[in-house]
Amino acid sequence: MTIAPSTSMSVQLRLEDDWFEVCDRAHLQPGRGIAALLPDGRQAALFIDRAGRAYAIDNRDPFTGAAVLSRGLLGAAAGRPFVASPLLKQRFDLETGRCLDDDSVTVQTHRVRLAQQPTAIT
Repeated sequence: MTIAPSTSMSVQLRLEDDWFEVCDRAHLQPGRGIAALLPDGRQAALFIDRAGRAYAIDNRDPFTGAAVLSRGLLGAAAGRPFVASPLLKQRFDLETGRCLDDDSVTVQTHRVRLAQQPTAIT
């Protein structure tokens, strides 16, 4: 017997000309990041805030070269969301990728969306 389909939310990143599905929305928790392996071998750090806004930046800390930004601490400065690197504590704006502690350094940001994915229940 087939019951009406339900929907779940997926997290998707915009890569070149298409959206890439990263994970189910349920994997993101406010205040905690996750790392995702992209098709080209790079990593992205994904976050969601308490208001449900999703963010994605490169996971590589430009100061150390380590892929650790997904493990950073989330906060806000002057109303701007940021993640602080768990190693040297530099803060990166989640919307622009700009380092709040050194204007000459940035990390790449990625467009991210939460999309409904229909799933059939049988």
